[in-house]
Amino acid sequence: MPTMPGTKAWKVWQGDYDFAIDGGAVSTIVLRTQDGPIPLGSVLLGGYLDILTACLSATGTMALNSEGAADLLAATAQAGLTVGRKSLIPVFTGATTVKTTAERNPALVIATAAFTAGKFSLVLFYR
Repeated sequence: MPTMPGTKAWKVWQGDYDFAIDGGAVSTIVLRTQDGPIPLGSVLLGGYLDILTACLSATGTMALNSEGAADLLAATAQAGLTVGRKSLIPVFTGATTVKTTAERNPALVIATAAFTAGKFSLVLFYR
């Protein structure tokens, strides 16, 4: 049987965003991590967003992506980015998983207007 890319064991990937370090301009910001990229052929099963400091903006939105636009978190205004744990799009079902076609470092996409505060960790479980 040929070897498939990806991994057979469950893994955890964590990336961080901090306004004080990363800024809040309208842009795409690759999340900081010590875990390295998520390998080619990995299947993102689920995870959560742990917001430590509320993400603030007058009219801006934040989305999270790995493989494609907003595949982890759809564009969300500040009202949905309060302190606490938030759900992601992949929720451990076949239909919501995301499969990587290259090594990936998940990224934050800030749109519409800049953010002036915020700090969070993105935690992903993949195989």
